Amino acid sequence: MSQPHCEFNDDHTPLAFMISFRCYGTWLHGDSRGSVDRFHNRHGSPLIAPNRRWLQHNQRALKRPPVNLSQRRRAAVKEAINEVCRVRRWQLWTCNIRTNHVHSVVTANCDPEIVLNTFKANATRKMREAGCWQSEGTPWVRKGSKRRLWREPDLIAAIVYVECEQGDPLP
Repeated sequence: MSQPHCEFNDDHTPLAFMISFRCYGTWLHGDSRGSVDRFHNRHGSPLIAPNRRWLQHNQRALKRPPVNLSQRRRAAVKEAINEVCRVRRWQLWTCNIRTNHVHSVVTANCDPEIVLNTFKANATRKMREAGCWQSEGTPWVRKGSKRRLWREPDLIAAIVYVECEQGDPLP
């Protein structure tokens, strides 16, 4: 790694961010996997319990079908993230684009909200350019996760999680 070793970062700047975002409609509150909201999103806090009626309500409330990322879409998203990091001179440690969500670990000298929004906007643009997203709307949920990684062990753990703990590699 090119980052200097440190156990504590005293300049109030995280070493990196783990940025994650989901595709629209693919993981709703009430789902059997549990879910998170602004009250249930701290590391180690319990998930929102599954609830069949709440899930059905949320499924009926969808404005369009859930979005899944095909191989072409995943390739476009990966290209977009790599391009953004190259142009903005952000250090992309890793990214893993799955069929219903995206994980990345990136060092960027800006607010993580900017990283999240830039990744989502440019991924949508690249999918449109590739002809695999024609909708006027976004393929993404409204928000996403922006976890700050303050220490080298946290950075390493996030990289391992993104690269090794997402299931089998996709084609």
